[in-house]
Amino acid sequence: MDSISSNIKRVIKSNTIFLVLIAVMLLFQVFIVATDNGSLFAPSNITNIIKQNSYVVILATGMLLCILTGGNIDLSVGSIVCLVGAIAGTLIVNWHLNIYLSIFLCLIVGILIGAWHGLWIAFIHIPPFIVTLAGMLLWRGIALIILNGLTISPMPDSYLRLFNSSIPAISDEAFDAMGFEAAQSRIYLVTMIIAALCCIALIAVEIAKRGSRIKKGYEVESKAMFVGKLVVLSAIILLIANLLGNDSGLPVILVLMAVIVAIYGYYTQNTVPGRYLYALGGNAKAAKLSGVNTDRVMFFAYTNMGFLSAVAALVCIARFNSAAPTAGTNYEMDAISSCFIGGASAYGGTGTVSGAVIGAVFMGVLNNGMSILGVDSNWQRAVKGLVLLLAVLFDVMSKRKKSGK
Repeated sequence: MDSISSNIKRVIKSNTIFLVLIAVMLLFQVFIVATDNGSLFAPSNITNIIKQNSYVVILATGMLLCILTGGNIDLSVGSIVCLVGAIAGTLIVNWHLNIYLSIFLCLIVGILIGAWHGLWIAFIHIPPFIVTLAGMLLWRGIALIILNGLTISPMPDSYLRLFNSSIPAISDEAFDAMGFEAAQSRIYLVTMIIAALCCIALIAVEIAKRGSRIKKGYEVESKAMFVGKLVVLSAIILLIANLLGNDSGLPVILVLMAVIVAIYGYYTQNTVPGRYLYALGGNAKAAKLSGVNTDRVMFFAYTNMGFLSAVAALVCIARFNSAAPTAGTNYEMDAISSCFIGGASAYGGTGTVSGAVIGAVFMGVLNNGMSILGVDSNWQRAVKGLVLLLAVLFDVMSKRKKSGK
């Protein structure tokens, strides 16, 4: 019994933010149904939450790497989104440049901007706060110069389909020809098949990971807890797929987010350069004495942040079908909040990509739930600010408890 109790406590402790997210979603559902405002779990609303918060997930993934290096942040990501969006709009809409070439050039711009920040931070050793604050002003100013205060729209349909379409992609003409029921059945079947394949892949990866840990002599959870975790995760995947299948199918942007999260999750947890990020945030001097090139690690973190900001910009202009001077406003705050709410330490060295994603979803659910309930936007900001403060307070108190102070 003691073993079971300790395992349950360990699971609750390691999944606190996830359990809080579930509780908040259920609470919003009760309030929304009670006030007769529909349902938080309506298929169309789940699709909307995914599309609305795609940029937050992408930016939070990059922001986590910066935070891991010692609690550092990047204040310029919103301005980079605006600038890259302005460049993309100019290239694609005004100059009619090839879409794929334009995307490539925009990604290069994002990498160069990130490298510019990384140069000053990593090699000149100017504090990240100062460099990225300057970048926030600089890149926003250049974006406004390019746009000349005007919005560039609309984006070509061929570009919008890259980010706004769903799997399976059924045109309006084909949808009408097949009939509503037949088309919807096809969408549901394909979505559930993809979800089932994802569950199989997840189970295979987790079993292989567990076997590797046992082989190396590491401590692992009990078989019952392991099986239970897989069952819960698979059920969540199938539940989300069921909701998406009853709407328009699997959003392409969800696939893009999944690829980014999988790549960076593997990089941070299973590669030597990824572990250097944690080493740098845990103890920079010790990491340097151990042979870690801390300047290069810091340079990579901020260069990567520029790249992911460019990806987020491409997603945003497709989402809004325009490149606007106000694009990217407060995006840096959403990304930073997601990381801290997801368990990243304000001191660096602690945090996971999955935690940052859960934090981003948490922020998205807060926004969506309060909007459905008709909560004033000013109150929404106040609530999000309070949630962020509580998340950081929890981190500080946990560290004090561990240190015995």
